[in-house]
Amino acid sequence: MQAQTLEGGFAHPATDAANAFRGVMEAMARPGTIHNLTGATPPEPLSVAAGVTLLTLCDTETPLYLAGAADCEAVRAWVAFHTGAPICGPSHCMFALGTWEALCPLSAYPVGTPEYPDRSATLIVECADLAAEGETLIGPGIRDTARLSLPETEAFQSNAALFPLGLDFVFTSGDRIAALPRSTKVL
Repeated sequence: MQAQTLEGGFAHPATDAANAFRGVMEAMARPGTIHNLTGATPPEPLSVAAGVTLLTLCDTETPLYLAGAADCEAVRAWVAFHTGAPICGPSHCMFALGTWEALCPLSAYPVGTPEYPDRSATLIVECADLAAEGETLIGPGIRDTARLSLPETEAFQSNAALFPLGLDFVFTSGDRIAALPRSTKVL
């Protein structure tokens, strides 16, 4: 097993995992806010925030789909060693990771069922940049409005119309993270 596979996880697992979980949950609870995530060094092409998010949310019972450049031997080995998450196709995943272009079409992912809306996928979208500007967001966790740079608008509007079904989104760039739950409306 290569050293790169063994390295890059949380240096202080209990503390780093707790801090990372709080950062991810803060981002989901307050859509449009940007948070920093640190504590891991995943292999390229993953950003620090994407790697930390995987370490925080994935385990042996959370199937993961790797899209585009993220689906490489270095990432597969790192994910297997640090999380044990099984790699699968988009129609069976709980989490998916890649760039917006690599993750499309969104119709490939489970959106839950009326009986089990929680059985939907969360897409971790790697972005070149992440800024509190762009589209206007409203909904739970947002006092009045928030703004977030999104790769497009229509897909998120269509997704919100499915509520309580739909996909949840986590956006990562460098060591920064923001989230867009399915309950958030994009104007």
